[in-house]
Amino acid sequence: KTMVKFLWDTRFLLLLTAAAFIYIQMRLFATQSEYADRLASAVEAESHCTSQMRMLIDQISAQQGQIMALEEEKKQRELECRQFQSLVHDLGRKELQRLMRVTKAPVAAVVVMACNRADYLHRTIKSILKYHSSVASKFPLFVSQDGSDPNVKSKALSYNKLTYMQHLDYNPVQTERPGELIAYYKIARKRHYKWALDELFYKNNFSRVIILEDDMEIAPDFFDYFEAAAALMDTDKSIMAVSSWNDNGQKQFVHDPYILYRSDFFPGLGWMLTKSTWDELSPKWPKAYPFCLLLHLLDKTSTYWDDWLRLKENHKGRQFVHPEVCRTYNFGEHGSSLGQFFKQYLEPIRLNDVQVDWKSMDLSYLKEEEYVKYFADIVRNAKPIHGSDLVLKVYNIDGDVHIQYSDQDDFERIARQFGIFEEWKDGVPRTAYKGVVVFRYQSSRRIFLVGPDSLSQLGIE
Repeated sequence: KTMVKFLWDTRFLLLLTAAAFIYIQMRLFATQSEYADRLASAVEAESHCTSQMRMLIDQISAQQGQIMALEEEKKQRELECRQFQSLVHDLGRKELQRLMRVTKAPVAAVVVMACNRADYLHRTIKSILKYHSSVASKFPLFVSQDGSDPNVKSKALSYNKLTYMQHLDYNPVQTERPGELIAYYKIARKRHYKWALDELFYKNNFSRVIILEDDMEIAPDFFDYFEAAAALMDTDKSIMAVSSWNDNGQKQFVHDPYILYRSDFFPGLGWMLTKSTWDELSPKWPKAYPFCLLLHLLDKTSTYWDDWLRLKENHKGRQFVHPEVCRTYNFGEHGSSLGQFFKQYLEPIRLNDVQVDWKSMDLSYLKEEEYVKYFADIVRNAKPIHGSDLVLKVYNIDGDVHIQYSDQDDFERIARQFGIFEEWKDGVPRTAYKGVVVFRYQSSRRIFLVGPDSLSQLGIE
């Protein structure tokens, strides 16, 4: 029994062992199957991931290609944009330059002072318009009429290239002294002449004004001359005004159309002044002036606006620039003045006919400090002559000469021999610079009439 029980127990254990082994094998198989399934799934997932990755790589590659293409396109667009911006900038700059040329502030207004001479006004405007069209924006043209003469008004309004202004004043004229000519008050008394300049400077805001009279013709380079002169005035405040007129500009006394002079004597007759100067003059402007100069010779006690400007208290040491050869011609034989003055002094005036390129001219020699040295050198090199028969002596000398005068009477005596203006105003001879009057005589020879203090003022020993 014991043996049988032993065998039975052994078999039972073996059976249990076999069952456990089988169970374990089955579990192992199930686990292996599960791992195999998982491995298959993992392999499939890996394959899928690899496929997806390849797709992503392909997409990324394609996108990178697109990005590179877009970057190239961007660069091309940026280049085109820069080129376009450059073109726009260039066009804008050119357009701005064009607009600046169009809208640039004028050099000066040009005003023709008129009253009752329609035929004279027509001749003056015709002369101006001959040279005006190319510079119309730089030099706006005005006609200012004093009074209501219908022919003058009609003539002025017949031109579409100018602006007409009319000053009407019905108050009676009161002369300051018995015997004075009312015409001089009517033509340019304070209530017209001052009115016109106030209109142009203050209502129209021009920085400069050129004043002409209704009996003047202008030279071909008139406007170029004043444009160059405007630049000179801007850099030298010692210049009070610039004139187109030379009192000793008769044909026999001038030679070089390129030469300009400074003078202590106000020339008038076609002149330019600035707003800053008018700010000073307007409040104290005198009541009357003559258009022509004969009255000065007949009545030297009369003080009109041009003589008034010649007073030292008004020009205050400032000077005036004028050409050797006139850029205006006064044809007004019939007017408020007498005819013999015209025949002697105005009719022989030489009007410049040379087209001077003033823009290329160096006018720095006319600045105050430079001009003293420049003028002194010319006078210093002139040969002095003395005594009587001065005209004959001049004929026998080549080159420039200088003649000393001792006082006004002596100057008038010498001036009379040569035929130049004898007149003085407030101690200054016409056209004089530091007492020196210069003119040509029968050739390119210059004659310098030198005052008693002139050489010392010029620094000449």
